[in-house]
Amino acid sequence: MIIVIIWEAEDMTKLPPATLHVAFHAGAVSANTRAVNAQLAATLANLPPRDDLADLRSAFAAGLAGLPAAPQSPYARTIEIPGPGGAISLRILTPDVVHGVFLHIHGGGWMVGTNAMWDDQLAQFGREAGLACVSVDYRLAPEHVYPAAIEDCVAAAEWLITHAAAEFGATWLAIGGESAGAHLSAATLLRLRDMGKGDAFRAASLMFGCYDLSLTPSVRRAAGTPFVDLAGMEAFTTTFLAGADPRDPGVSPLYADLRTLPPALFSVGSADPLIDDSLFMSMRWLAAGNDAELAVYPGGVHGFNALGGEIADAANLHACAFLRLQQERDA
Repeated sequence: MIIVIIWEAEDMTKLPPATLHVAFHAGAVSANTRAVNAQLAATLANLPPRDDLADLRSAFAAGLAGLPAAPQSPYARTIEIPGPGGAISLRILTPDVVHGVFLHIHGGGWMVGTNAMWDDQLAQFGREAGLACVSVDYRLAPEHVYPAAIEDCVAAAEWLITHAAAEFGATWLAIGGESAGAHLSAATLLRLRDMGKGDAFRAASLMFGCYDLSLTPSVRRAAGTPFVDLAGMEAFTTTFLAGADPRDPGVSPLYADLRTLPPALFSVGSADPLIDDSLFMSMRWLAAGNDAELAVYPGGVHGFNALGGEIADAANLHACAFLRLQQERDA
């Protein structure tokens, strides 16, 4: 278990040695991070209310809901594969030199978001880690509730297992995503393992995921925090679950048997209401006998890696470095 703490305090001498609790010290939050968070707060304060789901989806996809949407890459291509509920769209970015393939599952509370919003991040995975990136446009709630999204992600993973060599000239596979996408990534890995395909994916990069849909203590204490708080998480999970037991291991990976899963990087900001999810899940991942790395970014809010600034850059580069290291270890 490796714990990474990225911090840039103004006066380092006033802080205790760099152990995990330092990440939660107010003095560990850099001036740059405070400025990014202040700008986000000002942006969110000026946004109009969006009570209509279609309006929210359009705003989120356009980067008008507080979280910026990356410019779409002219080098991206889209294909469709068969899925359990119809065709599944896959958005693909392929670097000049391919060493492996990353299956990306986007965030958005299982209700919003598309696979066309993350091109900058996925292109960085190509540049820094030699990964072709395949992003899944899974079915969203409330039109398609649990387990539809997981089934689509599993179908995309199975397609990649079968076609990666022919499509990309590489067989080394990794998986990951942010927020709901991290949850769906973990759930997909569990399904694949139970199907006898657990060795196919060699690493996971899981950004500020929700792994306990019955809600962890840090979520239950959250009010007015950017993008997710208790009220928001209750709305998201209730809609997605549609009556399913939130502590069913098939729903919430935190309650699953986590044995024989690949090395995973859990990245989260210290100011994220989902902090407990990453703390708890990384420990359970480790206790199940897997390799796990926890990276905590002081002052990072939910979605911080898309907001720019020092810790966003650090988190995205660290995810690339983690995936590159796993490739090297498997070589």
